[in-house]
Amino acid sequence: MSLSVLAALFGFAFVTTATPGPNNLMLLASGANFGFLRTIPHMVGIVVGLTALTLLAGVGLMALFESFPVLRTILEVLCVGYLLWLAWKVATAAPLKETVASGRPMTFLQAAAFQWVNPKAWAMGLSAITIYAPDRSLPSVMLVASAFAIVCFPAISVWAWLGTVVRQWLSSQRRRQVFNITMATLLVGSLYPVLGSL
Repeated sequence: MSLSVLAALFGFAFVTTATPGPNNLMLLASGANFGFLRTIPHMVGIVVGLTALTLLAGVGLMALFESFPVLRTILEVLCVGYLLWLAWKVATAAPLKETVASGRPMTFLQAAAFQWVNPKAWAMGLSAITIYAPDRSLPSVMLVASAFAIVCFPAISVWAWLGTVVRQWLSSQRRRQVFNITMATLLVGSLYPVLGSL
């Protein structure tokens, strides 16, 4: 892979992980509700889960989806259903004081597992493999997965930090309700590309 293609790969990985989507909206909400430090396991789980998904997609799952297109449709339906349920949970979250006292952010394992039902994660991984590792050789797939592993944490950590910035503003119960409903609406809105393809 030439340096220019490698730079394009890293740019693709950074932009796709930094732009709004289910992961980043949930990190924004987690940073606001629990703070940056308590959100770190969530962020690390995203990095590990996305890297693993990209690697496994490149070494076999893409071929499986090509052979059995119905499997991809089933996956998309499951992803949409789970994210709609998650949006409902965000919209109806407990007041801030109750959340801090009794709630907890997503764990490392939950965040890693979440990538497998995150439509944007699938789109990023499959697109990156198609564009930057079209031969699907193990070295090229590993390079693509490594690009996500390297740039993902810095890209997504900004969202958790932004959540901490709005935390004080969310001390009002009314503003927090508006924030949670807005986050839930954006989460549902992030499904638009998937819903359009079903």
